[in-house]
Amino acid sequence: MAERFEAWSKVAGLDLVRYGTTADAEEIRDTAVAQPLLVSAGLAAAMSLFGDLETAAARADAVAGHSVGEFTAAGLAGVLAPEAALSLVAERGRGMAEASAAADTGMTAVLGGDRDEVLAAIAGAGLTAANDNGSGQVVAAGTAEALAAFAENPPKGARLRSLSVAGAFHTEHMAPAVERVRQAAQAVSPADPRTRLLTNRDGSVVAAGRDYLDLLVSQISSPVRWDSCTASLADLGVTALIELPPAGTLVGLAKRSLRGVERLAVKTPEDLDAAQKLVAEHSGTAASEGPSR
Repeated sequence: MAERFEAWSKVAGLDLVRYGTTADAEEIRDTAVAQPLLVSAGLAAAMSLFGDLETAAARADAVAGHSVGEFTAAGLAGVLAPEAALSLVAERGRGMAEASAAADTGMTAVLGGDRDEVLAAIAGAGLTAANDNGSGQVVAAGTAEALAAFAENPPKGARLRSLSVAGAFHTEHMAPAVERVRQAAQAVSPADPRTRLLTNRDGSVVAAGRDYLDLLVSQISSPVRWDSCTASLADLGVTALIELPPAGTLVGLAKRSLRGVERLAVKTPEDLDAAQKLVAEHSGTAASEGPSR
């Protein structure tokens, strides 16, 4: 695995080994560093769990990633080779870091409240619902000025939590990053998914690799509809959910939205045995056809 990370480091143009082991929190908070680091960690965990990515695609009934996690999902599903995924996500990270530095923007989590009222309040404040995560969690994004005004008049029954991020991801403010990654993606030849692969655009299953790659690019400035992904997983009849590193957030959301589904967050190597057991018990139990919406 050490040799693999060294090779991936050359592709990403970053010392992923150092950033993943000895770097301090401030260093890895830089989105240009964090994004390749997150994807490399997810891919490495998948390889440790399944043995290789070909087996991962064969054993996973469906794959989905949240935001940058879609690049990990593309690797698991066979759409992108790990090297291609890391090369593109490195461009994504650099492009989003530059776009964030160009304007004073940010993101705020909105917890609770009536969903329709929350969405209306976000739009009324001139902000974007950049993440609709379901389970009573929506993330508002936009200029710092608009976020400050929003905080002074929050939606009824909702709590606000400012997020420590570089800028307003998944909004129009990321348009320059879209063009940067689109240029880089022209040199990539994606394969069609070897398992059902969901998109953050609307939660649908994407059958063509080129379509998914195009969605990866455009999603940089488009809202993440994780609520729709969750609904699709429910429609597919999934009986177990494994979240790869950095894990915990999505299984937490699933506690409310996917009741009755076994959940496991792979946070350390000690979690791999339980994950392998879960795969053995549940692989092949999802519906044979994907959701139509």
